[in-house]
Amino acid sequence: MATGPNPYLPAPARILRISELLEGTRLFELRFEDPSLAAAFSYRPGQFVELSVLGVGEAPFSLPSSPTRRGTFELGIRRAGVLTGFLFDHIGEGDTVGIRGPLGNGFPTDQFAGSNLLLVAGGLGMVPLRGLLQYLVDTRDEFGRVVLLYGGRSPDRILFRDELELMARCGDAEILLTVDDPGGLQWSGQRGFVTDLVDHVEIDPSTTFAVACGPPVFYKFLLEKLVDAGFRKNKIFLSLERRMECGIGKCGHCAVGYTFTCLHGPVFSYWDAINLPELIYE
Repeated sequence: MATGPNPYLPAPARILRISELLEGTRLFELRFEDPSLAAAFSYRPGQFVELSVLGVGEAPFSLPSSPTRRGTFELGIRRAGVLTGFLFDHIGEGDTVGIRGPLGNGFPTDQFAGSNLLLVAGGLGMVPLRGLLQYLVDTRDEFGRVVLLYGGRSPDRILFRDELELMARCGDAEILLTVDDPGGLQWSGQRGFVTDLVDHVEIDPSTTFAVACGPPVFYKFLLEKLVDAGFRKNKIFLSLERRMECGIGKCGHCAVGYTFTCLHGPVFSYWDAINLPELIYE
């Protein structure tokens, strides 16, 4: 691992900035205290790290930033338990936490090269896909069309909305957004489920990879729609990080049969995951 040969030993990283994404969800920007590690730290889009606070605990978090943007990295964190509650209530900018990683396999960007990409995100699934999207934009000449379909419950629940709209205006990616219900907020975009947006995109499945991340119910309808649209199962990739704990296959929490999400994933092709429905529909 980039943080050292001991997979159990975290490296200290300082929190540079904390910004509010949604109520209960924040974006943390960090930099390793060791300058050489900060400069050299790299990872593949879709990988994750383990963040620890001494005496409180440790948990895995995806990297919503691109490895092309060196020096710092970001973590999207939702308040969900003891560790995240401590981070929100007692950790601030300038404080230090432990980081070990990167872990997991990440997206096969080499395999994607030269092809079109269709990214589909539901809710907080935009967090891990944002790192891939940034990577595709930063290496734009290596790929064909880049299309993002993203749905949230309401306009104020669309993560990175300003950033996504800027990408669309600059022509870096085609962005289609939808909300379940505007709830009285100003909204000129689509209304309905994100899976409905697949019908609004004309894209050739034979030259396109689909990448998806969202809640379990999201996969049930999306995967059926993608297959019906002509996508082969080995050209659909899913980020399935919801079960992980230790990150190195020791605790067994993420095991499904002989598959460990943290070691063999969290990115799986639909073909690989189809015989392990517990991975998708947990």
